[in-house]
Amino acid sequence: MSERIKKLTELGQSIWLDTISRKVLENGEFRAMIERGDIRGVTSNPSIFNAAIAKTTDYDSALIPLAWAGWDAEKIFWQLAVEDIRAACDAFMPLFEETNGGDGFVSIEVSPFIANDTEKTTAQAQQLWVRVARPNLMVKIPATAEGIPAIRKSIASGVNINITLIFSLDRYAEVMEAYFSGLEDRITAGQSIQTISSVASFFVSRVDTKVDGKLPENSPLRGKAANANAKLAYQLFLKKFSGERWEKLKSHGARLQRPLWASTSTKNPAYPDTLYVNDLIGPNTINTMPPVTIEAFRDHGVPEVAITRDVDKARDEIAQIEAAGISMETVTYELEVEGVQAFSEAFTGLLSAIEDKRKKAAFSIGPLADSVSRRIAKLEEDSVPARLWQHDPTLWASDRAGQAEVKIRLGWLDSVADARGRLDGYRSFAREIHDAGIRRVLVLGMGGSSLTAEVLSSLAAGTNLEAGVSLSILDSTDPNQVTQMAEYFPPDQSLYIVSSKSGGTAEVNAAFDYFWSLSEGDGSRFIAITDPGTSLEALAKQRGFRKIFSADPNVGGRYSALTDFGLVPAALMEFDLNKLLDRADWMRHQCLADVPVARNPGFALGALMAESALAGRDKLTIVADPSVAALAGWIEQVIAESSGKNGKGILPVALEPLGAPEAYGNDRLFMYLRHKGDLDADLAALKNAGQPVIEFPIADAYAAGAEFFRWETAIAVACHILGINAFDQPDVQDSKERTKAKIADYQKTGKLADVELVNLSDAKAAVEKFLSGAKAGHFVSVNAYLPRTSDMIEVLQAMRIGIREMTKCAVTAGFGPRFQHSTGQFHKGGPNKGRFIQVVYDVEKDIEIPNEGLTFGTLIRAQALGDYEALKAAGRRVLRVCLPSLDDAKSLANIAD
Repeated sequence: MSERIKKLTELGQSIWLDTISRKVLENGEFRAMIERGDIRGVTSNPSIFNAAIAKTTDYDSALIPLAWAGWDAEKIFWQLAVEDIRAACDAFMPLFEETNGGDGFVSIEVSPFIANDTEKTTAQAQQLWVRVARPNLMVKIPATAEGIPAIRKSIASGVNINITLIFSLDRYAEVMEAYFSGLEDRITAGQSIQTISSVASFFVSRVDTKVDGKLPENSPLRGKAANANAKLAYQLFLKKFSGERWEKLKSHGARLQRPLWASTSTKNPAYPDTLYVNDLIGPNTINTMPPVTIEAFRDHGVPEVAITRDVDKARDEIAQIEAAGISMETVTYELEVEGVQAFSEAFTGLLSAIEDKRKKAAFSIGPLADSVSRRIAKLEEDSVPARLWQHDPTLWASDRAGQAEVKIRLGWLDSVADARGRLDGYRSFAREIHDAGIRRVLVLGMGGSSLTAEVLSSLAAGTNLEAGVSLSILDSTDPNQVTQMAEYFPPDQSLYIVSSKSGGTAEVNAAFDYFWSLSEGDGSRFIAITDPGTSLEALAKQRGFRKIFSADPNVGGRYSALTDFGLVPAALMEFDLNKLLDRADWMRHQCLADVPVARNPGFALGALMAESALAGRDKLTIVADPSVAALAGWIEQVIAESSGKNGKGILPVALEPLGAPEAYGNDRLFMYLRHKGDLDADLAALKNAGQPVIEFPIADAYAAGAEFFRWETAIAVACHILGINAFDQPDVQDSKERTKAKIADYQKTGKLADVELVNLSDAKAAVEKFLSGAKAGHFVSVNAYLPRTSDMIEVLQAMRIGIREMTKCAVTAGFGPRFQHSTGQFHKGGPNKGRFIQVVYDVEKDIEIPNEGLTFGTLIRAQALGDYEALKAAGRRVLRVCLPSLDDAKSLANIAD
């Protein structure tokens, strides 16, 4: 707190902030102002909310699901406003309690449309009081003739009231009388008045603006009317709150109704910028100031009691103004009418802007709007949010075994709180690694055990966040990719994170054996992240790993982003973990049980995805700006592995190259992860063609925290709607077992039996024939058991374009065995509408897996065979293409021309 503001507070005047916005509430600025002692309350009005909501995009993420729910503009406004007011009340609650209810108030105004209706104003004041449900709320009621009885009734009912738009001394007298009468009514009814608070907002600068316009330019009375009027109002205050009647009220615990000087920023640039602050300082007063006026007072304000100074002079100035033919009664009445009108116009403009945003949001989901709106209402009706947070397994499973699995897989709902308790451990370990001079980290993991690390590493690079280490993941058994990683992450410079929830993942075990051999058994170069009691934990203890992180066993792998699996790598990369978790917590609080489903971003998105799938738009096409594209792979996994079961599900089509509108059928729902707007023009064309397109702004790497929780919630909700258990993976094990059988046969015979391979020379004709039966609504998946390099990604992307042009179907692509831990579940368990092209190659430079009796090349070929057989066993259509060598991979780009 600056010395000037400290002195002002000591003199008995409180500064209340004359603005509010979601941005300052969420970015920490608001709490910082409170903690510094700069502000002791805050006010809002229609003009303030118009500037905050209509003229920024800060509220769009909250507004969009409300629009999907079919809410009208005014209903949306009150929801958004109440959220801000509650947040501000909560921020001020410590001050409110510290001052015993003397300060820390937050004001929200009734609709200006009802300013001249006593009954409606009274009713809405009560409604807002109940809805906000905070003791430090004040409801603002305009001091119109019809507002005066509403003030009395509201005070009598126990509502804290801020009376606004007071200009005249006569009206101010009525306001104070209404306060007294309301308190007396309450006492007569046998109710306590000790907690009732009220302020009277006397508007200042507008009086000068009005009077100055009627005076000659050289008049010495210019700039005098406003402060003179306020000083005379303060005299009325001193008189009213003294004497027998007040003392009687005071004996019952009545609080002063403090005068609040409103509209105190200077409108005339020729006047001093603290004119309406310095002259109005006095005990038991409030001055509402915008930030610029607060800063001005902090810099050069004069903290001295002035409100009781030169009172006779103030009376004389008002008399002179009257003598000049200017009626203060007329001036103040006009200001009251104009004030209500100005707020009404601002409110009209605000509702119009919200309506435009609402229409845009509804347009974005096009033909799904009605069904999504009904579904959101149904989720509310069925109390699904409450049941989710109560860990009710019947949302996803009706059988005992399924319910038992669900019960031990909902720990992700509380991962943020659990992670905060582990932060010291994360940070101290990261310091240890950095102090040891280790700057390269390789995560050996598959699926959810490694994807978050990759996402955060990529987001840090894409958003220019400087990372503390160079981090990559190895989630392949391809010998070329293993060799490449070994070259960049040599043991003498690297830390290896062996990451596996189950502790028995075959690919991870093979990678560990290889890098352990390279390190010559140096356990200080290895750490383990695994569930308690796994074989990996035992191995890490036996081999003397540097560290073992025991993850929460009640969180499934694909939901583990905000657990050790994501946060240990984040700490090593020097992410601000509190900031990352704050973003996640921000989203978590919006998804809680007491939040309306229409306002719940996770539930609304889940409703949209499910209704889209039910309508035949079951290809969730995720496009992204390159800087944030890695997040699409994480979303792909959590959706595919959660939903692709029992012939149902949502197919994530991640990072398929965008085409012209005519390239797509009616089976798509587009999701755009937007960072820099690289795809705005292409997506505008799709929107105009009637395709549903939803944007998710990704401001920086830390936004991932919120997105992790949003999408985890959304797919859980979508699976509930679709009748799918989101937390098991019944079809993944089949491929694993078949792979084990292939390896066992190889270890016995020294041979790996291959089946139904199409050679490259015949591939073009074979692919054309294979795809000829594809129909609208089907999809094609390219499962490439190739090294995941930029060149190979480019080849597969070209292949996807060619296949899409040939079939008009959605085309997914994944590198094996990586995709088996992502979309593999959907391939076998989802709708049987896919055609799978498996690509393998003859390895030229293979490497041994130590102690296993086989090579990486043999392992990846066995995995391809196991997956092929699992697909066939599930009744899927599969074509296998074999490349003579990696050098021939480029020809795949033209295979579907």
